[in-house]
Amino acid sequence: MRPARPKRRLLPLLAGLLLATACTSAPGPDAKTADDRWRPKPGLAWQWQLSGRLDPAVDVPVYDIDGFDHPAATVKDLHARGRKVICYLSTGAWEDFRPDAAKFPRSLLGKGNGWKGERWLDIRRTDLLEPLMAARLDMCRDKGFDAVEPDNMDGYRNSTGFPLTAADQLRYNRLVARLAHDRGLAVGLKNDLDQIPRLLPDFDFAVNEQCAEYDECGRLAPFVAAGKAVFHVEYELTTSQFCPQARKLGLSSMRKRYELGVWRQAC
Repeated sequence: MRPARPKRRLLPLLAGLLLATACTSAPGPDAKTADDRWRPKPGLAWQWQLSGRLDPAVDVPVYDIDGFDHPAATVKDLHARGRKVICYLSTGAWEDFRPDAAKFPRSLLGKGNGWKGERWLDIRRTDLLEPLMAARLDMCRDKGFDAVEPDNMDGYRNSTGFPLTAADQLRYNRLVARLAHDRGLAVGLKNDLDQIPRLLPDFDFAVNEQCAEYDECGRLAPFVAAGKAVFHVEYELTTSQFCPQARKLGLSSMRKRYELGVWRQAC
């Protein structure tokens, strides 16, 4: 499992609908619908663990864990402990260590994103990416997750090897949100602060890294004002440096180490 990523600084929408429908499984009889999906409210405490042996005993109402690494039994156990569970996925970058890596055409793969085994995806090719992402979201739904955290959703601001535009990113991010909602999953906007005003209606919560370090936390205020949670972490600052502002803004904030293991310091 790769370590967590620190925030990087400067690092046709429905064309594949029929293919996605043909290639993914139909929702089961107990599947959640868009109308009854979870909608996390501001101020919820959370645990974000993407590496190491999962500790299910942290006394918080929300867990964010890797969707591929954990079986349905883990999600069921967390539910039995009273937790809501978020499915971490990379939707904007290819990872060579994932079980579906061979299904991604080479034409989709761009430059490395700074992490071993990972390359940016050409998010303009929704005809190819929609069925691949739909299958991943089917997995999250079928394992019983309540929500999804799609990562690498700001490729247009990085050197990807493709001439991506802000419009390309908006179109792709909305596609991912729609696919999640179609499966009854809540969906979070990961970083991508510049597009919050346009994407706020499409996303149920936000996940942010290091907004305090870069003096950007105020830009997440629209989510809180809309009654939507902002799950936030800092890596380099102490809690005394960011928690007062985080509490004032209504963020769900904590300090983590970059590897995103068990350790946490909550506000």
